Amino acid sequence: MTTEPTSTPTSTVFEYAPAPESRSIVDLRASYGLFVDGEFVDGHGSSFKTINPATEEVLAEVAEADDADVDAAVRAARRAHTRVWSRMSGSERAKYLYRIARIIQERGRELAVLESLDNGKPIKESRDVDVPIVAAHFFYYAGWADKLEHSGYGTTPLGVAGQVIPWNFPLMMLAWKVAPALACGNTVVLKPAETTPLTALLFAEICQQADLPPGVVNIVTGAGGTGQALVAHPDVDKVAFTGSTEVGKAIARAVAGSSKKVTLELGGKAANIVFDDAPLDQAVEGIVEGIFFNQGHVCCAGSRLLVQESIAEELLAKLRTRMATLRVGDPLDKNTDVGAINSAEQLQRIRELSQVGEDEGAGRWSPPCELPERGFWFPPTLFTGVTQAHRIAREEIFGPVLSVLTFRTPSEAVEKANNTPYGLSAGVWTEKGSLILHMAGALKAGVVWANTFNKFDPTSPFGGFKESGQGREGGRHGLAAYLRGGDL
Repeated sequence: MTTEPTSTPTSTVFEYAPAPESRSIVDLRASYGLFVDGEFVDGHGSSFKTINPATEEVLAEVAEADDADVDAAVRAARRAHTRVWSRMSGSERAKYLYRIARIIQERGRELAVLESLDNGKPIKESRDVDVPIVAAHFFYYAGWADKLEHSGYGTTPLGVAGQVIPWNFPLMMLAWKVAPALACGNTVVLKPAETTPLTALLFAEICQQADLPPGVVNIVTGAGGTGQALVAHPDVDKVAFTGSTEVGKAIARAVAGSSKKVTLELGGKAANIVFDDAPLDQAVEGIVEGIFFNQGHVCCAGSRLLVQESIAEELLAKLRTRMATLRVGDPLDKNTDVGAINSAEQLQRIRELSQVGEDEGAGRWSPPCELPERGFWFPPTLFTGVTQAHRIAREEIFGPVLSVLTFRTPSEAVEKANNTPYGLSAGVWTEKGSLILHMAGALKAGVVWANTFNKFDPTSPFGGFKESGQGREGGRHGLAAYLRGGDL
């Protein structure tokens, strides 16, 4: 058991002058249509506003696709698949993917600024993490396009892929889905999240700039109804979804009995496990990276810290000191560590579950933090005295909230870590290689990081077990979901 500190941890915090990234590189339109058959077109439905979560400023009006718009996009994708894309050699498709990757690099600063404006994440994350990984995925799958016969999954594409992506990593999730689909010879209809559509629409411009054949990539914006129309469309051969477990279950029910292939990357409640021989300073950095990166808006976030009882007090003292140095504020400021919560709806959920944690008896602590008056903000938060019975230990909060539990033995750590309906990721911190291998085999998680956390690479597969989804994205395994022989 741990006790709450009697005073706020002190640490040396260097004061930095504001270093905001300029918005001038982004040419925001007042309104955006849909991207269908290689052109931006007006939708038949209504429109909605996308806002900057840091300021609540309206960024643009965006068309909301209705069933007729979705049907037009799917028909355009089918024509492009039948007449052009599936007939093209792998080496020819690779040229387009390489071209897209290079344009993403060239326009990286523009993409990063727009992502931070629309999403609320710190510019240093969108600039130094998201955009480079996005380009890397297109480069990687470009390399696979003419080597599919060596993948083990065949060479025959499925056809039209309907892809629905979330708001936490809009551009990165687009790349995870679009790049392998195109490399395998499929065409795409993609629906971005309604709160973060702008980088997907900028990607549409990049497709035009790369002279991608019309209809190969189509982007339909909208809310849940648009996604439902896309998933249910009878001419969609493949559904790929990243988002909440609740919506993933609904999608699974909707496609049950059909011939559609489905990939679902859903929620998580990852355990970040620290043993008594771990390098504590390094572990603290991994804990901070695991839960406060992207405001905790990460499906594989290390939201449950399991720390060996003998070092709990020492580790928590170091963690509180480190949390006190985190800077919360303007996402476009290069000094910012924790940006804005993506939406008012998500902020309300974080507040509600945090209050539940307090009401159920857990000890709540946040470092002194002056939050901006406008926008959606929540401070980095730590809960101690948490048990397996607490809701904050069982439910996905999807925010900068860390629940701390203790354990004594490796078997107890495994039992507590696996006591969840999720199975997406986990982290293990120890100097013993044998213990790392033992834990990796015992933990029911699709990804287990050792002495690090939240590291992604396009060559590595990612995905979960149980209610964290089915299928894999990334690496050679990511090709399986887009090829006829992928069930082998």
